[in-house]
Amino acid sequence: MGVRTRKAALGLLMLILTFSIFASACSKNGNNEGSSSSSASPRASGSSPEASASESDSPEATVEPFTISLFTAATGPIPTDDNKIYKEIKEQLGVTLKEEYLVGDIEQKLGVMIAGGDYPDMITANTKLTAAKAVIPLEDLIEQNAPNLKKIFGKVWEQLKDPADGHIYWLPNYGVYQGEFKPTDYMGPAFYIQKAILKEYGFPKIKTLDEYFKLIEDYAAKYPEIDGQPTIGFSSLAFDWRDWGLRNAPQHLAGHPNDGGVLVDPNTNVATLFAATDTAKPYYNKLNEINAKGLMDKEAFAQNYDQYLAKVSSGRVLGMFDQRWNFGQAHDSLISQGKFDRTYVGFPLVYDVNTKDYYLDRPPINLGNGFGITVNAEDPVKVIKFIDTMVSEKWQKRLSWGEEGVDYLVGDNGLYYRTPEMRKQQEDVTWKQQYKAESLWGYLPKLEGNYPDGNADGPGNQPDEFFANLKDIDKELLTAYGFKTWTDFFSSPPENRVSYPAWNIDLIEGSPAKVANQKMKDLDFKYLPKAILSKPDKFEEVWSDYVGQMGKVDTQAYLDRVNEQLKWRTDTWTSK
Repeated sequence: MGVRTRKAALGLLMLILTFSIFASACSKNGNNEGSSSSSASPRASGSSPEASASESDSPEATVEPFTISLFTAATGPIPTDDNKIYKEIKEQLGVTLKEEYLVGDIEQKLGVMIAGGDYPDMITANTKLTAAKAVIPLEDLIEQNAPNLKKIFGKVWEQLKDPADGHIYWLPNYGVYQGEFKPTDYMGPAFYIQKAILKEYGFPKIKTLDEYFKLIEDYAAKYPEIDGQPTIGFSSLAFDWRDWGLRNAPQHLAGHPNDGGVLVDPNTNVATLFAATDTAKPYYNKLNEINAKGLMDKEAFAQNYDQYLAKVSSGRVLGMFDQRWNFGQAHDSLISQGKFDRTYVGFPLVYDVNTKDYYLDRPPINLGNGFGITVNAEDPVKVIKFIDTMVSEKWQKRLSWGEEGVDYLVGDNGLYYRTPEMRKQQEDVTWKQQYKAESLWGYLPKLEGNYPDGNADGPGNQPDEFFANLKDIDKELLTAYGFKTWTDFFSSPPENRVSYPAWNIDLIEGSPAKVANQKMKDLDFKYLPKAILSKPDKFEEVWSDYVGQMGKVDTQAYLDRVNEQLKWRTDTWTSK
C-alpha cells in the first residue's frame, strides 16, 4: 500500500529527552499560566496536559527525525506538500507524517490491508482491525509515556477498554470535555434545508415531514434550475459505512436519539429494532410520495461519497437527511464559492408535533473512532509520544485556532478573535489545504470544551467569534427565529443513558450478531431504494417483500449482543 514507515533506531532515553524538550517548548509558548507546575500529577485538577508533559527546558538539544505512517478513513481535504502545519511538525518534533487517505470502500481497503498484513504505524479505528489483531494494546504505553493522553482519558478509562479482553486499542477523537460545554454550531443528524428556501418563505417553523417537503416542493416548482442545473429536491447517501442518510431517520422522527439501528427504552435499557417496522414505514412512504412528484434524487442510491459531496457543493440540492459533519467539505465549498444562502440549517423533524425531538445529544465519547497503533509500528513509544504531544495545549490551539498573529489575535481580555480578513481566509478551501490539517485534526484525540485561559477549543465555540463569523443570511435567519446559535433549533437533551449510544457497540467480527447486522444492512440497501423509487401503487408490495425478507434474518442474535452490551455498560460504567 506504500504506507510503510521509515524505521529509526533511537534509544528510549533519547526519546524521553526529545519529547520532554518538545513539551517544554510548548509550555513556554502557550498561554496556560495557571498550570505551570511540572511536578503536578497528570490527573491534577487545574493543571494542563501540556504542563504535565514538560520536564526539560534545554533549548540546545537536537531532534532526530523519524517518519510516522498513518491511514485515515478521511477522503480529504488532502494537505499540499508545503502545508505549513506539517512543516512545523517536522521542524519542531522531527516527525514526518506519511499519510494515506481513503479512496473507495473502507471495508475493502481494510480487507486488503488485513490480508497482506500491510499496516501503517497509525490507523483509523475499526473493529475489523481489532478482530484481526492488527493493533496493539495501548494502556501500558499511555501509562508510561503519555501523560497528556492519560489526563484526557483518565475519567473515561474504563469506557475505552474492549469488553472482550479489557485492553485499550483506540484513542477516540471526540467526546471528552474539559470545563463547560457550550455548543454553538450543530454537526449532528437533522433534516437539512437550504437557507434560501427559508428566506423565500418568511422563515417558517418546520416540525413535520409534510411541512418540510411542502417547502421543498414549492421552491423546486418556482426554481426548477439553480445556476443552470436542474434543481434536486431531496437527496440521500447510502454508501459504504456512511449509511445513516438512508437508515437512521425513522428513529429521530419517532423522538429517539441516535442509537444506530435500534431504539433503546431509557427506562429498561432494552433495545428493539425499528427497521422494517411501522416506526420506519411512514418515512419511506413519504419519500415514495416525493419521488412521485419528481423531488427525490434519482441518483441518490447509486452515488458514492465524492459524487454526493460534489452534488451538494453545486448548491442545487434543496434538502437531505444527514449529519452535518458528513457534508462538511460541501459546506466549505459553498462558502468558498460565496453561495452562503445555499448552505443549510438542520431541523429536528418528528412524526407527531406532540413528540419532543431528540436529535441533539450530550456528546458521548466517540468509541470505535480515532486512531490506534498497529502491530507493524516498529517503535510504538515514539508514536504514542507523538500523539501525546499533539494533544498538548500548544498543538491543540495550533490545529484548531491556527497561528497567533496570523490566524487569530488576542484581545485585552485574553480571549482570541479573528479579523474579518482572517475569517475570510479560513473559508478558502485551497488555502486550508496549505495552512490547515483538518483531516489529521479530525481523527486525533483532542481537548474539547474550554482551555484554562477561558478560550474555547476552537473559533466555532467561542461565543463572540461565533457571532462575528456569521454571514448576513445567518444573522437574518437566526434573528427571524429568535435564536442565537444553530443548536437553538433543537430541544435541550437530557443526560445521556450510561449505556448511550448503542451505535458504537462492537458486534465482534464473524459473530452471528455481526452477520445478522450485515444482512439487515444489505436488505436496507436493496429494498428501501426500491420502495422509495417504486410507483406509489407498488410501495405496499415492495414493503411487504422487505418485511418478509427481514423476517428471515436472525435479528435476535443482533439484539442479544446489543442488549448484552447495554447491560454490561450500565453495570460497568455506572459510578459506584
